[in-house]
Formats: sequence, C-alpha cells, structure tokens
Amino acid sequence: MDLMTEVARVDLARTEELSAGARRACRDLLVDVFGDDFGEADWHHCLGGRHVLLRVAGELVGHGAVVERQLHHGGRRLRAGYVEGLAVRADHRGHGHGAALMVTLEALIRSRYDAGVLSTTEAAAGFYAARGWSLWRGPSSVVTPTGVETTPDDDGGIYVLPVRAALDLDGEITCDWREGDVW
Repeated sequence: MDLMTEVARVDLARTEELSAGARRACRDLLVDVFGDDFGEADWHHCLGGRHVLLRVAGELVGHGAVVERQLHHGGRRLRAGYVEGLAVRADHRGHGHGAALMVTLEALIRSRYDAGVLSTTEAAAGFYAARGWSLWRGPSSVVTPTGVETTPDDDGGIYVLPVRAALDLDGEITCDWREGDVW
C-alpha cells in the first residue's frame, strides 16, 4: 500500500507502561535511525517520562519522548519537559510523521512544564524553529557533582519552547547533571 494512504496511529505511554517488546522496538528504531551516534546513555535519557509512538500498518516507524529535567535560569529553577529520542525511520520521512510526534510532545510540555527544551543538530534546527521553538543564544552550563561547569560545545544547539516561564534567550541556562550528553 502507498505510504501516503496509510493511516498513522500515535500512541502515548509512560516508560513503565511499555512492554519489554515495545521498549526494545523503540530502542532498535533509535539505533537504526542514529546509528553509532546513539548509545546506552542516550537510551537511558529517553526513559522515565512519556513516549510517543507512531505506527503505520501496526509497525513502529517513529518515536519521541519527553522527560522532566530541572533548569536554572534568571535566578529561578524551572521544571522543563525535555524532548529526547525524536526519530522517524528513513523510509517513512517526508509524510509529516515528525510533526505528528511533535504535536503530542508539545501538548505534553504545554500541559505540565514551565518550558520545553531540546538539543539538536544544525540539520534539524529548521524543523524545530518552524514549530515555534527558539534558539537559546546565551551561554549554557550544567550542575555537576563538583559544581557548575560551562558547556560551550552545546551552545548554538539548544532550543526552547516557552510555556509558563519568561525566558531571556540571551541569558545563561543551566541544566541538571546526567551521564553522557548533558544537553
């Protein structure tokens, strides 16, 4: 059947609601899409929140997750919905599946968090900007076990979706610590 006539189904589930098989299928999809750029720490970053699964003809072709993170900005601590593991299988791109995943992720963020945050590549930046996400222009840092450290390699790749908090895109933003990529 032509992909354009297939009906895409979007499901939402907490990590703990996913069966072992569904978790494995999500991880396999992400490894397939990102290859060697997707490791064990990246998979763990996707866990503990809510997953959006997109299926066509019953087959998983897209995934995205939003997990809670703590950010510090402008002297305030913010509860952020952080987008992780957004991917659409290569043979299903160009049909609006990424946008369909983001509609659900953004609705979750708007309903539960002060702001949405994600880190992306230059190649995908236009996709997020077109959806209303804004490039963070200020410096970034992370609260490590030994103190706050700057993360200059992440500057220019962090995007935010303001929800309840006023954000100064030129100010400093600090995320909580985690193993692997902190942003």
